Amino acid sequence: MRTRSLRAIAIAKPLLYLARSRVRVTRLSCSKTSSNSTLTMPKTLDEPDVGISCFVSSLPGFRAVLKHRYSDFIVNEVNREGEVVHLTSFDLPQECIDIKPEDESNSNDRDYSTPIESFRILCGDADAEALKVLLEKISSGSDAEIDPIILSPDSDKLHRSDVHNFFKKNFNFFITDTVEGPDDKSKCIRVRFSSGQSGKGGSNKRGKKRKGVYGTDREGGRFDSRGSDSWHLGKFVRFHLYKENKDTQEALGVIGKMLGIQTRGFGFAGTKDKRSVSTQQVTVFKVHPKRLAVLNDRLFGIKIGNICYVKEGLVLGQLKGNHFTITLRDVVGDSEEVITNAADGLGKYGFINYFGLQRFGSGPIPTHLIGAILFRGEWKSAVDLILNPREGDILDNSFCI
Repeated sequence: MRTRSLRAIAIAKPLLYLARSRVRVTRLSCSKTSSNSTLTMPKTLDEPDVGISCFVSSLPGFRAVLKHRYSDFIVNEVNREGEVVHLTSFDLPQECIDIKPEDESNSNDRDYSTPIESFRILCGDADAEALKVLLEKISSGSDAEIDPIILSPDSDKLHRSDVHNFFKKNFNFFITDTVEGPDDKSKCIRVRFSSGQSGKGGSNKRGKKRKGVYGTDREGGRFDSRGSDSWHLGKFVRFHLYKENKDTQEALGVIGKMLGIQTRGFGFAGTKDKRSVSTQQVTVFKVHPKRLAVLNDRLFGIKIGNICYVKEGLVLGQLKGNHFTITLRDVVGDSEEVITNAADGLGKYGFINYFGLQRFGSGPIPTHLIGAILFRGEWKSAVDLILNPREGDILDNSFCI
């Protein structure tokens, strides 16, 4: 009998029966006392106890240790296009690369006459002159706060979109948003100068609507701090999340805490096993790529990369599957040939998505027992099975009121 380490690759969950292992899960019985029922665990749970009566393969099996280390279980998401997700780059999107210092200077030599005339045709003389005055203030280099300008009321949504796109194309140092006009039926576009930081007077509360009354938002703040000159590329940012020995929710909780957003603000196609090394795609709404990229120096066991803009966020189920690289350790079989044939059969024919005893829980109450009681509508028995004291409990479960 020989032992060796075996590496298997597949796009599905592994069939644990290949290792012919037995997960030790306790079986329950109840003994009556004067006050309540006490759960005892006289024997372990085996496959026949949960209705598993045969293996999917007729080949002889072998024994092995699965997930001895978390690095023995590598999971890579397969996206909707059929591409296996890997972390390959820490670079920012091209649109986020800083402009050269000489290009971002506000010198008087810069000529804005052509775009101003184009803007005059788009919005009229009054708005063009207001924009010209704003540009002159910026070019003066004064340290005084530069107030925004509010363009003329505009009820045409398509025209407002053209104005927003005009500024994104011609003045990437301006941030525009839509505010309520002087009456209930009109809207105005607000234009402010962005020096790379949020507005000095702005204290827009997170999660609040950004549209407000004629130049201010409803919460008293002046601007949406998530403004960017690249949101026309997509209001969501997608990144590849690489993590070690952490499940998806835990990793996003750490990232969210650093960014100051809740975990539910992230979108992902599926959760990945905790005890693994996994890579998957994640989306987040209006978080600048630079804020994500700088987190890598502070994260432990988590990395963020392959950042890009996308139009829509991810939701559960938007994937084709997962690609697994699995290492089995301490492999023991009747012979090396038996082990090789089993591995070759797995690679050649694959396997159905199936499950073993690990799906019935590892705690004192196997979940299939509770499920069977619920199917029968025996609600009280289900509650008792969960809440009744167990053999070996230290604390008394009675309370005095």
